[in-house]
Amino acid sequence: MSAVAEVLSTVAHHRDPRCSELPTCPVCADSMVAAEASAYISDHMISYLWTCDNCGYGFVTKHAVRQRIVCN
Repeated sequence: MSAVAEVLSTVAHHRDPRCSELPTCPVCADSMVAAEASAYISDHMISYLWTCDNCGYGFVTKHAVRQRIVCN
């Protein structure tokens, strides 16, 4: 069985940092609840592996992380 993966961008502008839009499967439009795996690519980039429970399609998203500045 061969696997097919696609890299999709997850750029959310001006959103609450605790709130995010979860992806839907690009093949069957089923809702995704949790990524199957995640990995740090760099200090400012995280990659997530998603696999659809409905149709089995897999894809990867990348999320840019902004650093928070803490004031005393």
